Amino acid sequence: MGCWRVPGPVLLLLLVLHPPPSPACPSACRCSPGEVDCSERGLREVPWSLSTNTSTLWLGYNFITVLGPRSFPPLPGLRLLSLPHNRLELIHGQALLGLGALRELDLSHNCLSVLSPETFLSLASLVTLNLGSNRLGELEPVVLSALPQLQALLLQDNPWVCSCGILPLWRWLSLNREKVREKSLLLCAVPEQLNKYPIMAFGDESFRQCQETSLSFQHYITLFIIGPFSFVASIFVCTFMGLIIVFYHNLHRESHCWRRP
Repeated sequence: MGCWRVPGPVLLLLLVLHPPPSPACPSACRCSPGEVDCSERGLREVPWSLSTNTSTLWLGYNFITVLGPRSFPPLPGLRLLSLPHNRLELIHGQALLGLGALRELDLSHNCLSVLSPETFLSLASLVTLNLGSNRLGELEPVVLSALPQLQALLLQDNPWVCSCGILPLWRWLSLNREKVREKSLLLCAVPEQLNKYPIMAFGDESFRQCQETSLSFQHYITLFIIGPFSFVASIFVCTFMGLIIVFYHNLHRESHCWRRP
């Protein structure tokens, strides 16, 4: 029994009249060509059924608390990802894999207090990063150094701890002033005497007491020798002083007895 073949022109006509179905839009979202809006939908995680041609994804005003490993499907065309006003506390180091074309990321108004050095490693094309209004007290510069194309950084309204631990971040900010937006809103929260003091107003002299003093090998050898020697010397001195006191006490007692009638 022979196979029935559809002529090429007829098959082409059928494909034009009935194109292959496009990827479904997540049920909780509104979709238009290239754009998916999942804002204010009470979501607790990122929808997975997203079209690969999505270029803009809005996820603000939801209840997402954690971005675990590979929280997003591969989205090679995604340019803008907006996640403000969620409850984000943790972003896994591999949460943003598959978003290599991303150019703008908004993580403002969340509960982030720590970012690992791996957080943004996969975002080599990122231009704008908004970390404002979180709970960041410190931020390691290596987190930002992973973004070679970064041009706009927002860090305002975070409870910055202005101790020696903020020195590396202050150095990075000083060298990249043109990238930092809203610089006047980068204010200290701790310690109390520096509350609301602008971080960018610090100078080199402000961190003079924080300069690290490295010890050479000779210094360690000297400390190793002096330490035990000073301990033995202190014991010898204490013993010697004790003997003197005892000798003086005995001498005084014998003198007292000699004078007795």
